[in-house]
Amino acid sequence: MYKSITCKSALNRLNSNYLPFRWDLNVYRGCAHRCSYCYALYSHEYLQGGDFFRNIYIKENIVEALEKKLRSPYWKREYINLGGVTDSYQPIERSRKIMPEILRLLIRYRTPASISTKSDLILRDLDLFEELSRVAGADIAFSITTMDKEIYPKTEPASTPPPERFAALREIAKTDIRCGVLCMPILPFLTDSPENLEEIFRMTQESGGNYIYAGLLNLRGPTRGHFLHFIKENFPELYPRYCAHYESRAARMPYRKAFYEQLTEIRKQYPLKDKAGQPPLPTGQMELF
Repeated sequence: MYKSITCKSALNRLNSNYLPFRWDLNVYRGCAHRCSYCYALYSHEYLQGGDFFRNIYIKENIVEALEKKLRSPYWKREYINLGGVTDSYQPIERSRKIMPEILRLLIRYRTPASISTKSDLILRDLDLFEELSRVAGADIAFSITTMDKEIYPKTEPASTPPPERFAALREIAKTDIRCGVLCMPILPFLTDSPENLEEIFRMTQESGGNYIYAGLLNLRGPTRGHFLHFIKENFPELYPRYCAHYESRAARMPYRKAFYEQLTEIRKQYPLKDKAGQPPLPTGQMELF
């Protein structure tokens, strides 16, 4: 179900020590991709907004609200993250076409932006991202956590399949836009194998990606109950292990230490070349989930 709403402000100010940007813009509230580990479920709670995956709210005035912010003499043209809570290119964007208007404003006001998505629909607006990259700066990342055909249809049932995301990455890599992969969140005991990680690093390298950031799953707020229920229903043999693993941070520390040591060794095998002329975003601690 889709519902129109208005927003007081287009941008949300972020006060975080680990995010590489201070501003976030979300065209939609709720997301139809239905990712099992979605950390943004909390965002429907204060609205009493119903099912996060099925009740999608469209911010009808977001273009006007964004222009009001960007034309202010106090705006410093800081990096804006597009869709940190919900995917800007989820299915409704195909018909609503709000993102092209957002990008044209960013171009007009010389404001750099980054975006991560699970949809190849972003290729529709590639020419606008190219122009933004030239005049201000742009960074496009695809969220890809596994290539396993037995896993991703369950964990990300309504997203563009990962092979198609890599195909889209190859197209973007042909331009001057900085681009890469967010291998986040990695799911313990499901997508954390060396084979899976090496395949994602290899595919990122072969596709021309400039970087890959990886981070393990954290479970907070309503996401915890939702995800553990998902595991119980779809991978019941792992349910006791997950409950024990997420009992406390201390319980996870030995696993985390071994995992990140393994990740460091894999990263050494697949060096990635950053895009010349595009200043990289500060990475901070890229463990968002």
